Amino acid sequence: MERIDCDVVIVGAGASGLTAAHRLKDAGRTVVVLEARDRVGGRLWTDDVDGATLEIGGQWVSPDQDALIETLDELGLETYPRYREGVNVYIGPDGELKKFEGEIFPVPPATEQEILTLIEKLDALVAEIDPDRPWAHPRAKELDEISFAHWLETQTDDEEARENIGMFIAGAMLTKPAHAFSALQALLMAASAGSFSNLVDADFILDRRVIGGLQQVPLRLAERLGGAVRLGQAVRTVRWAAPSEGRGDAPQRGVVAVTDDLEVHAQRIILAVPPILISRISYEPPLPRRQQQLYQHLSMGFVIKVHAVYETPFWREQGLSGTAFSPYELVHEAYDNTNHGDPRGTLVAFVADEAADGVFQLTPEERKSRILESMSHYYGDEAKHPVVYYESDWGSEEWTRGAYAASFDMGGLARYGADLRTPVGPIHFSCSDMAGKGYQHVDGAIRVGREAAAEMLEALDAREALEAGEAAEAAEARGAGA
Repeated sequence: MERIDCDVVIVGAGASGLTAAHRLKDAGRTVVVLEARDRVGGRLWTDDVDGATLEIGGQWVSPDQDALIETLDELGLETYPRYREGVNVYIGPDGELKKFEGEIFPVPPATEQEILTLIEKLDALVAEIDPDRPWAHPRAKELDEISFAHWLETQTDDEEARENIGMFIAGAMLTKPAHAFSALQALLMAASAGSFSNLVDADFILDRRVIGGLQQVPLRLAERLGGAVRLGQAVRTVRWAAPSEGRGDAPQRGVVAVTDDLEVHAQRIILAVPPILISRISYEPPLPRRQQQLYQHLSMGFVIKVHAVYETPFWREQGLSGTAFSPYELVHEAYDNTNHGDPRGTLVAFVADEAADGVFQLTPEERKSRILESMSHYYGDEAKHPVVYYESDWGSEEWTRGAYAASFDMGGLARYGADLRTPVGPIHFSCSDMAGKGYQHVDGAIRVGREAAAEMLEALDAREALEAGEAAEAAEARGAGA
């Protein structure tokens, strides 16, 4: 088995792990990045499908995502605005299609007022939440013990208002039913974007795209790291121990990451993978009880991202922006996703949580038919006939197992959130699922990657200072003895 020695070994070649690796390398540290897949990028993946370039994973850039925007500038990547000219469409509980402009759906006046009131209440609560420490809110435990669905029920009797507000967090973000996560988890999601109003505003949260695809961020970071990135290397075991434990083959003051082909010996390790994958690694000795319990209270959401490519963007001829919403449709939201400079038109549509469960009980042909039928309710019969059709199914992806990100079960955020990123000996953690600002977005992945690198450098410097002091004391003792 090949052995590699370095200062820091990083597990996971997504945006977070590669950001940390890049920062460490720039600081003069040696790094090795181990990636289980045969590509870099994690949940960022741009691929050619039947002659169409599709962003199978994350893709949008918001104007408040400073860390991502800085990285794009640093890497020389250009962006372009999402197409949004024309009117949006909304389908209500009666199945009637209505066109609208702005952020508020064309609902009855009383429902509109309830929606505005709920947004105002949520914005006020979100303003009290520190996205990096939501568990520190005075009412954190209380808010974490009621579901978001129940919280909405305590605020209004208007079902359509509840369905629409719930959709922005449930189907559109956490991709879990609103009864399956807490009000505190919902507030964290909104706080991570600056406000609930920002989540409601599609023109803000889905502002721009990267020319050539967002996966270029990890691809270019990996290029700068060269041979330090090793693909096809799933980490099976992490051995770690302090010298006083005297654990036979355990590393002294360090770690060993073991794959099927490699042993990487390092001073410290960063696990830059979704938290649900951390427990798939064996640890010698086992992780502490707190971490063992913590990871049992996190789970991924579930969403199908549907890509439908057409000969032309026909909806634009109808004066439509391509933006469509309905909590009553199989496809709860959809957008014009046409690539920069492409004469063809692309729509991207989303089927989330329980609705996604349902259509995966069907054959692929039946599922495609059902999804395209739902899209035709927004755009007309032409939507039923794409020239390229593809479903991003991250739930069956071995090294992700869901989308978009992990969130806590009821009560889990207040109970365990503070320990989510707490280092365990030489083991540190980094990924978008653990971010405050930018939670479950690439911006958050980059932020946490930077923070993990800074923690790592501080720990390495402290250890070297300690060793230098010990060496000086030993030399002084030898001198005195002589």
